[in-house]
Amino acid sequence: MCIIFFKFDPRPVSKNAYRLILAANRDEFYSRPSKLADFWGNNNEILSGLDMEEGKEGGTWLGISTRGKLAALTNYLQPQLDQQARGRGELVTHFLTTDVDSLSYLKKVSVEGHLYNGFNLIAADLSTAKGDVICYYGNRGEPDPIVLTPGTYGLSNALLETPWRKLCFGKQLFLEAVERSQALPKDMLIADLLDVLNNEEAQLPDPAIEDQGQEYVQPILSKYSAVCVRCPGYGTRTNTIILVDADGHVTFTERSMLDKDPSHWETSTHEFTLQS
Repeated sequence: MCIIFFKFDPRPVSKNAYRLILAANRDEFYSRPSKLADFWGNNNEILSGLDMEEGKEGGTWLGISTRGKLAALTNYLQPQLDQQARGRGELVTHFLTTDVDSLSYLKKVSVEGHLYNGFNLIAADLSTAKGDVICYYGNRGEPDPIVLTPGTYGLSNALLETPWRKLCFGKQLFLEAVERSQALPKDMLIADLLDVLNNEEAQLPDPAIEDQGQEYVQPILSKYSAVCVRCPGYGTRTNTIILVDADGHVTFTERSMLDKDPSHWETSTHEFTLQS
């Protein structure tokens, strides 16, 4: 399970404004093997963490390329999983490694959506020259993907903008940080956004989560209903901040749990300029 907040404005009025501000948590079992974010691909043009779970190797939950392709995935909370379904992380990897535009890719994915357990997929083409396009598809929602209008969005483990209490609470904190962004040095904005992602205040009661997750979510409800999930052996293990400025300069900051220990973290930052 994961949570993502993002604001995009392809043509910001102010030179100091960001075209994209994205803040995301990856929630996963601490024991599931994965690689920290780094560059990979034919020309080392793709930046992401990688899943190393047996049978799911090479999938990812969030990534961006120097060519301006960005994708992010969340699982859709469902009581029962199909163990024979295809790994959802490949949906992000395939987009980052293809030349297909975001909307065409999601249209293709929508035809094959039934082969996967529930998911939400954000796919974007970021281009300083042509303007940014961000699209969304969820295989438990409408049959066709949509092109998003510029604005601020929240996505958790229901469909885009489903008003779970933790999503609304986190989105408000995110908006407050974004509103301060032009007045803050970049490192302070990143620190503010990391604070948002690490908020452990339970947002209860939330009948919408209970209805969707049923008995599966009941044992962890008090922890799962926070932006930052912290359960024994499971929870938020990666925070990612992506900033794209008006000139196409990308700052990718990842804060990752080490050694399955919620008190042991490492933060790294990668910077590059879009080639699109």
